[in-house]
Amino acid sequence: MFSINPFAQVAAGLSAAFMQTYVVLMVLAVIAGTLFDVAHKGSAKFFERRKKESRARAERELGGGEKLMLAVETVAEAAVSGEFCKWPRRLSHLLMMYGFILYVISTACLVFSYPDNARPDSALPALWTLGACMVLVGGLWFFFFLRVNVAFDGDSPFHVGRADLFVGSLILSVLSALVWHAMSAAAANPAAIWITFGIYLFFTTVLFGTVVWSKFAHMFFKPAVAFQRRVEEADGSSDLPRPSTENYIVRS
Repeated sequence: MFSINPFAQVAAGLSAAFMQTYVVLMVLAVIAGTLFDVAHKGSAKFFERRKKESRARAERELGGGEKLMLAVETVAEAAVSGEFCKWPRRLSHLLMMYGFILYVISTACLVFSYPDNARPDSALPALWTLGACMVLVGGLWFFFFLRVNVAFDGDSPFHVGRADLFVGSLILSVLSALVWHAMSAAAANPAAIWITFGIYLFFTTVLFGTVVWSKFAHMFFKPAVAFQRRVEEADGSSDLPRPSTENYIVRS
């Protein structure tokens, strides 16, 4: 399973161009969904207005080197999910983030470089499987134990709302991908393999085609917001309350 290219099975029944076209369409869906989300919610106007207001409040002007260091610090914080204080939430996000990166990059490489090669001379199939497993573990951990409404509000772990569209479709996409890949590697019934492949395409299309309604775009917005927050703290224009130095928690 770790050495077999799952997409070579598709090329045996469909043209290699099928998956290549599908991948391109999903990329375009993410770009279009993100741009629509920015225009619909007015995010670009909000950030531009916020930047003008913060410049007017700034106590000093930052140099190019300082902004570069803040950008590096922002990237470093995002690389370790430093915005999360508790390690379970951080580890869950790290598994999903790096698993998703591995999964997407290896998918693109397998689809475009080895469309009909069942056993490519590379580690790409292993990385594809590893990435999908990391996303699945991190996603299930987050979905059943770490969601705010489940962990703090007492909702059932099976309670599903619109806010769960992103993580839910992500979990179902990689889960169906792994089942499809395992069935292909085990040479299961061909009809069952194609049905599972169709389920995989369905949930993957939901994942990438619902950017406007899901939290997918927050992956792009969060670094921009984090960088702006660092700039405002550095130039003295931040209007956010500072952490209290006093402890007001009363323990019984």
